[in-house]
Amino acid sequence: MAAVKLQKSVVSQTGKHTASVIFLHGSGDTGPGLLSWVCDVLGQNLAFENIRVIYPTAPSRPYTPMRGALSHVWFDRHKISQDCPEHLESIDSMCDHLSAIVQDEIRAGIPKHRMVIGGFSMGGAMALHLVSRYQQEVAGIFALSSFLNKDSVVYQAVENATQRPLPELLQCHGSADELVFHSWGKETNSLLEKAGLNTSFHSFPDLNHQLCRPELELLRSWILKKLSH
Repeated sequence: MAAVKLQKSVVSQTGKHTASVIFLHGSGDTGPGLLSWVCDVLGQNLAFENIRVIYPTAPSRPYTPMRGALSHVWFDRHKISQDCPEHLESIDSMCDHLSAIVQDEIRAGIPKHRMVIGGFSMGGAMALHLVSRYQQEVAGIFALSSFLNKDSVVYQAVENATQRPLPELLQCHGSADELVFHSWGKETNSLLEKAGLNTSFHSFPDLNHQLCRPELELLRSWILKKLSH
């Protein structure tokens, strides 16, 4: 099946383009929506001298947790829970569409080891699938307020990976999250670490299902550490 060309918003680098970040929004949001939210929280764009930041938009599709209403989501879920099977058909087709964005960056002269892929909420789960199963050569993954289902195929993919070392995972989560519980994020992180992923997990006290400035500042320095050389 041919990859759908996803719409994307871009914050261009100020100097020579030598690396790229792909930042995936949460369910019901869009690339421009996330770009603007990040800018509001940080007080400025997440912008770098040599790194392009790309915010793709998920196509609109029926979303089961919203009783089949159309929503900009990366994949479908049977429900918002750790304890149900993953909707692999929609996850796998989206991995194809997002891999086309990776290929666009490669054509622009950016090798995979100069890319970081991550996201907020559902975007973080999507990034974990994309990187651990299809794009293991990238420099890093980040997942903010995200979780994986308990029987996720990602755990097996990490365990069976022939590419070593796998990209490092930065995970952040608000301790007061009432949509994706902090414990779900922590358990996801522990299972990924057990499967062989090099991970770090940062908790943000009193933060609900949101972004906050210290979290984005941490992300910014982590991206620079991964991609500034």
